[in-house]
Amino acid sequence: MKAFVVEKYGKDGARAAEVPEPTVGDRDVLVRVSASSINPLDKMVRNGEFKQLLKYKPPFTLGHDVAGVVTRVGPAVHGFEVGDEVYARPRDLRIGGFAEFIAIDMDDVAPKPASLTLQEAAAVPLVALAAWQVLVDRADVKPGQKVLVHAGAGGLGSTVIQLAKHLGATVATTANTRSEKLVRSLGADVVVDYTKEDFSKVLSGYDLVLDSLGGANLEKSLTVLKPGGLAISVVGPPDAGFAKQLGAPSFIAAVMSFLSRKVRKQAKTLGVRYQFFFMEANGSQLRELGALYDSGKLRPVIDSTFPFDRTLEAMAHVEQGRTKAGKVVVSMVPGND
Repeated sequence: MKAFVVEKYGKDGARAAEVPEPTVGDRDVLVRVSASSINPLDKMVRNGEFKQLLKYKPPFTLGHDVAGVVTRVGPAVHGFEVGDEVYARPRDLRIGGFAEFIAIDMDDVAPKPASLTLQEAAAVPLVALAAWQVLVDRADVKPGQKVLVHAGAGGLGSTVIQLAKHLGATVATTANTRSEKLVRSLGADVVVDYTKEDFSKVLSGYDLVLDSLGGANLEKSLTVLKPGGLAISVVGPPDAGFAKQLGAPSFIAAVMSFLSRKVRKQAKTLGVRYQFFFMEANGSQLRELGALYDSGKLRPVIDSTFPFDRTLEAMAHVEQGRTKAGKVVVSMVPGND
């Protein structure tokens, strides 16, 4: 089958290749991929940014989002049948959405939301799971709390705005002038145009900030939190909790703790908290999220769609910052350019 694989770590390390079809384990469903989507994590994994923790062995197939049709099920699989339309974020070390077929553990798979096309569904799993795990699992957001999400027009930000609003939070976001109408339509109550204003000068008293930019943006985010508030970053620096999540040895946890010492010290001085976040595959959560998409509480935001044979161009489109809003989808269906 055709796939896009990481042959070596680095910016030019991915290429198209012919690879064997996946082996289907007892608990696996084999999915004929209809569509996938591009995530910043694809670039990070391709570049080897997590190679000490996520030990992929090149060549490996890239791609963290999948929507498609079940073509085979392992003998221990229950709840899925050949012909089912499904979506998933396959677990780490078993990614491979940029391919014609992928074998996925049944616990990572969920029925595709009925209201979404396969191409729309492919834009959902990673960002929706990340939004759920940040807002529900980590922060336990309650009605009336204040949430700030940076880059609200992005794939993750646009999903977090909608879910936070559904949970009853007052939602602020940063966006540029052209994106203000979009983020307000998604539910943002407060929009700070970062081309004109410094969010840290106009916002205060927030319970949660989700940072996807890092660096100075993360440090300023700490200052808008109320005492005891929580800043979560998806770009780092990583902390000891991340090492524990991946089951890494204690010396790796010590390294992660060292890398995040500066921001954790800043947070402590301000009386707030900092955590690094790395999402996990979870099919049962995708079922709950699917119900929210089908009820109209959530909707995917799609920037553009590329045909499968232009997957590397789709990745470059995202890396070069050419997306205007939402996700870039890669479709197996001809004519989606």
